[in-house]
Amino acid sequence: MRMRKKKNLEERLREVSDILYTDDLADRNFNTAVILKKYIDLDSWFEKKQPLYLEIGCGKGKFACEFAAKNPDINLLAVEKSGNVLVEACEAAKKANLPNLRFIKSSAEYLEKYLKEESVDRLFLNFSCPFPKKAYASHRLTHTKFLRIYKRLLKSGAEIHQKTDNMHFFEFSVENLTAEGFALKNVSLDLHNSDFEGNIETEYEHRFASLGQPIYRLEAYLQEKKDD
Repeated sequence: MRMRKKKNLEERLREVSDILYTDDLADRNFNTAVILKKYIDLDSWFEKKQPLYLEIGCGKGKFACEFAAKNPDINLLAVEKSGNVLVEACEAAKKANLPNLRFIKSSAEYLEKYLKEESVDRLFLNFSCPFPKKAYASHRLTHTKFLRIYKRLLKSGAEIHQKTDNMHFFEFSVENLTAEGFALKNVSLDLHNSDFEGNIETEYEHRFASLGQPIYRLEAYLQEKKDD
């Protein structure tokens, strides 16, 4: 079911514009739109120059806000394509006064337009839409086309941390990550019944775990940068 547009959405988005980057793209074809770069000046946007982590699909920002609060020595850039959802994350971050948390309203396909190559120290993919129909596999955020974008954005040795409740999506991710040269570690088929420490729950994670569903998690990394 499509979420109803929030009342006063545009006004609310303007009120958080100091921590939110938006770009009304004239070119909606990401293959051509990313050619003309509009790199965000992250050094001036964040209060401190420190390692940059990226979360794609931040939802209402529960993970992003908690992670930023617990890790003040890391800058977190949270990405969400729906302004209707993102506005709640931005408002929560403003309320919590988190100088190391910023947001981009964008789809993952366009991130190379705004972020420089080898600028990201870690990538979080938390409960991305699994797009269960085979015909929509190319929309999954661990599809080959996205992994190749990430490889260009990630620094050498940087990691991707993924969590999902969908077993088939997890298997798809493992297969594609491996095929793209990523090595895997700390793989869990039931995160909440493992010995993993320091987990930060997302909104979806809390809901699924409370129903007794297993949470799948992995960490993936490239030992060396490779040309595509």
